[in-house]
Amino acid sequence: MEIVELTENHWPEVRTIYESGIATGNAHFSMQVPTWDEWDHEHVKSCRLVAVENNEVLGWAALTAMSDRCVFAGVAEVSVYVAENARGKGIGKKLLAELAKQSEENNYWTLEARIFAENSASIKIHEDNGFRMIGKRERIGKLNGVWRDTILLERRSLKMGV
Repeated sequence: MEIVELTENHWPEVRTIYESGIATGNAHFSMQVPTWDEWDHEHVKSCRLVAVENNEVLGWAALTAMSDRCVFAGVAEVSVYVAENARGKGIGKKLLAELAKQSEENNYWTLEARIFAENSASIKIHEDNGFRMIGKRERIGKLNGVWRDTILLERRSLKMGV
């Protein structure tokens, strides 16, 4: 397996993985996958990754800027998704590790994650990559009519913003 830059050519497989993640009910509040143009606009241009093995995309990771204010230029939210048939093999952990590495190379000092409390696998890979729990937002939103809690995690760079 190798981790490479995510490009528009990967979008069909990335979209399928994204849809699969949404179908779990533990990915995020949105029930729709954006178009490529929407996704491309929402995510920062650097730090877009896919895990590929035998020409098959097994997962993806990317950053979304937390704010367009210059004082928050080094703060981003992470997204990590793994294909259903590749879950439990450490791919998400490897993608997140590379994303953290590249984020520092691109002047990010803080990475944030908002994860549904039930998504223990995602919480674990974040903790394994230096994220720490900084809070819990109880009943922050409804998904399919059910109130959901999110866990807030943060990773502060030891190289940037120190």
